[in-house]
Amino acid sequence: MNHKSPPFRQIAGLISVFLMLVYFSTVTFAQERNKNNDFEISKNLDIFSELYKQLDINYVDEISPGELVKTGIDAMLESLDPFTNYIPESQIEDYKMLTTGQYGGIGALIHKEDDYVIISEPYEGFPAHKAGLVPGDKILEVDGKSAKDKNTDEVSAILKGEPGTSLTLLIERAGTEKPFEVELKRENIKIDNIPYYGMLNEHIGYIKLSGFTQNAGKEVRNAFLELKEKNNMQGLVLDLRGNGGGLLNEAVNIVNIFTDKGELVVSTKGKDISRNISYYTTNQPDDTEIPLIVLVDPGSASASEIVSGALQDIDRAVILGQRTYGKGLVQNVLPLSYNSKVKVTVAKYYIPSGRCIQAIDYSHKDDEGVAHKVPDSLISEFNTKNGRIVFDGGGIEPDIALEPETMSPISMELLTDFIIFDYANKFAREHDSIAPPITFEIDDEIYNDFIIFVNGIQDFTYTTNSEKSLQKLKKVAEKEEYLDDINAEIEALEAKLMHNKEDDLQTQRDEISEMLKLEISSRFYFQKGRIISNLKSDPEVKKAIEIINDKKNYSGILDGTVTKASLD
Repeated sequence: MNHKSPPFRQIAGLISVFLMLVYFSTVTFAQERNKNNDFEISKNLDIFSELYKQLDINYVDEISPGELVKTGIDAMLESLDPFTNYIPESQIEDYKMLTTGQYGGIGALIHKEDDYVIISEPYEGFPAHKAGLVPGDKILEVDGKSAKDKNTDEVSAILKGEPGTSLTLLIERAGTEKPFEVELKRENIKIDNIPYYGMLNEHIGYIKLSGFTQNAGKEVRNAFLELKEKNNMQGLVLDLRGNGGGLLNEAVNIVNIFTDKGELVVSTKGKDISRNISYYTTNQPDDTEIPLIVLVDPGSASASEIVSGALQDIDRAVILGQRTYGKGLVQNVLPLSYNSKVKVTVAKYYIPSGRCIQAIDYSHKDDEGVAHKVPDSLISEFNTKNGRIVFDGGGIEPDIALEPETMSPISMELLTDFIIFDYANKFAREHDSIAPPITFEIDDEIYNDFIIFVNGIQDFTYTTNSEKSLQKLKKVAEKEEYLDDINAEIEALEAKLMHNKEDDLQTQRDEISEMLKLEISSRFYFQKGRIISNLKSDPEVKKAIEIINDKKNYSGILDGTVTKASLD
């Protein structure tokens, strides 16, 4: 038998000894350590190291020590919750981006189409943009190595690296005869917490906050004060939709802009009493009176829920949109050996009313190991500062709940098949400029050109909701042996429901035009253009403006005299 060299087995054999030494050296201060628990830890670490040795010696094929151990670590952490993660040295750049908003790289969003990764959008002013990369560029090679069949994570890891280092991409571009090389030098990429802020009209300001990395609170404050000083601002819309959260202290700083010093914002409670901490505002506020609307949706999580939940609990803002994600778990990042780290859930968030915003109970799983949402029977009632009734059980329920917009089947297919994306690329190749995003619209000429573009795609197809329902009926009828009796009727319905692509493109023109407008605007004005272009037709922004303008309704929601705002 061809064994590996003795050092590998020695390393495997020392794993349990090393881990036990580390573990016990860090817990000797504990006065009431459970001895049985210590024994269980020691026993299982010993089993793990013995198992690893046996695999190393006896497994039929060569094994990769690093990959095998990482697989075990990932599986172990996965059994706890999705937010407790191992961060190997190779992923430190991703970790840095989550906490600081910065990383070393070329500055571009990417996605996968067929066999290759495609540039989705270069960040304005960063290496990808400065090197002339545009949306739709296909990455064939990186530094002479094929990128075919690599997923976005693999390509992203290659594109990231130490600022100042260089790389060469082989690019294929539609409308260009041959692939060409592009040389780039990585830079320190800083993702803005605020991609856009401005005035919605003469009196109402708007701040889009997309992250809670370092200085998010300072950036929101600066944007707010600038809007206030340069305009006769009488209301503010803070947009947290799609904001997955970040640093807790930045959430506290943002709440502090609008609330008095000494206000409780959030508390954390964990198994270790050192994790039981209450966070209060520490500075004098900038404005405790201006009407404030916070927009949220299911993508608003963690720090976004602290901000929206705290402002709701102290009756400082009206929350509008859809119920938030429900991530009420606190993570700390702890150092491990060899520049790796582990992100560990150490506590839960509790907002001022005392409610926890966590939606899924990972401490209790069913027989299949699946965690479920907190059941209705365990949901508790709480009160805001003004006595309004609010509930726990997961996420923040808006004061004004709006149904999310739905998308027609043809629009969904145009989006997910990257047809809207590809047409915007074509449009950008054929036009040097467009009107500013606030005024740019899809006229008849553009839309007719889009229809010609779609009709030129041979394999474009989709299924309407009616067709899907009829297919389900057909399967049920077949299962219940009724199909022969009603087959003629079903075939007649199928013939009547057979969609006409040309008709659907006209029927859904408004919806499709809106998607085209946003995508084309981003080609000329980047992410900021997409946001500005969307504002004038955004139904939730329109509702926010309406509520701010109706001072009686706004105040009534916050003091509890208006129990259900009219959405008509």
